[in-house]
Amino acid sequence: MRHLKFDGRYAEAILSGRKRATVRLGRGPNLKEGDTILIHSGGYALGKAVIERIETKTVGELTDEDAFLDGFSSREELINALKQHYKHVSDDSTAHVIVFRLVEKFSRPVMSSDYAYEGNNPIEIAEIALKHLDLSEEDRQLIELFLRIGSLRKAAHRLGGMNKRYLIRNALRRAYEELKRRGLMGPKL
Repeated sequence: MRHLKFDGRYAEAILSGRKRATVRLGRGPNLKEGDTILIHSGGYALGKAVIERIETKTVGELTDEDAFLDGFSSREELINALKQHYKHVSDDSTAHVIVFRLVEKFSRPVMSSDYAYEGNNPIEIAEIALKHLDLSEEDRQLIELFLRIGSLRKAAHRLGGMNKRYLIRNALRRAYEELKRRGLMGPKL
């Protein structure tokens, strides 16, 4: 599954539906109409979206409509934001307007680094594993800790530091492989 990453300041606008597009400068995005993507903002996976269209134009051709879709109140505000994100912005710069539709909001934001397991949300893996698998006592305790805290990073700190993340990741990976083997989960990529 492809990913579209945003600065953390755009999370609320994306989740509320006020931001339904992004303007990216430079070479074209590795996306196409109809792709399902993960939306990330501020280091968190917020949800899934579908690419509705991608339009290539120059910065000089950007319109107020492009700005509104991108969550800005005017073309000028959009261009000012582009100048904050990119070193060189001119009217001749190539701009890609990527319009997306959020189709799934995650009930809890998930750390982007934790969103692995062939596109499955680790929280879902943990919940399903606890319900359906006969886990080892150690794996059960690690997965329960992760679910209770809601963050792999914070759960690792509770275990003694970031170097303990691998313990939780390995427990989740073992659980996911068993769920996959039993046909209870599969790749979403």
